[in-house]
Amino acid sequence: MTVAARVALVTGAGSGIGRSAAEALHGAGFRLVLAGRRQEMLDRVVAELGATPATALAVGCDVSDPAAVQSLFERTERAFGRLDVLFNNAGVSAPAVSLEDVSFAQWKTVVDVNLTGVFLCTQAAFRLMKRQDPRGGRIINNGSISAYVPRPRSAPYAATKHAISGLTRATALDGRAYDIACGQIDIGNAATSMTAAMEQGLLQADGSIRPEPRMDVEQVGQAVLQMAGLPLETNILFMTIMATKMPYVGRG
Repeated sequence: MTVAARVALVTGAGSGIGRSAAEALHGAGFRLVLAGRRQEMLDRVVAELGATPATALAVGCDVSDPAAVQSLFERTERAFGRLDVLFNNAGVSAPAVSLEDVSFAQWKTVVDVNLTGVFLCTQAAFRLMKRQDPRGGRIINNGSISAYVPRPRSAPYAATKHAISGLTRATALDGRAYDIACGQIDIGNAATSMTAAMEQGLLQADGSIRPEPRMDVEQVGQAVLQMAGLPLETNILFMTIMATKMPYVGRG
């Protein structure tokens, strides 16, 4: 199958890492489905990419809502007939407060989006990838280095990203029989609006406040493209891409 015939779905595609991945995939010739909570941002991305209805579809979707996810994948199949790559990118975090001060609502919101949303999209992708012809596809999960080395006051986020690592392994295993590959990209300090505070300083494990280096988010998009472009007999199970000088190796 040529790249131009392949279809990629990116969640959380309206900004940041999701937008960067969409740009890279579009530049390589993938047809795109862009999903996110804010339709106007998705429409802006499509317009700025110069995409046409034949090459891109923008779908407002809350990935924590099963009905919305079902509709997203139904619209994908109607528009393009198949799905070759799913980038499970949508995610949120809770306020940086002490663990005992995290409200149940805050905890549930992070779990619903970061974990349940990834599961729902993966489940829907499995159903489509198993029955399409040619069969199979690739699922890429946006994990985090926080799954292994969490920041202070980040229990909900760290817990869900650790769970994603388990889901990635289980998906990779269950997908083998159906030519479905699954891998995870763990990202450290990509320069997006969500990480702007890093330049002023973040709380470190030793209690100090220090600025942290960031990397160009375009490099993350290119890394996602590298994973997406592999033949299905090859898989990057886990990839870590990070700002070289950030406090990760030896953090704590």
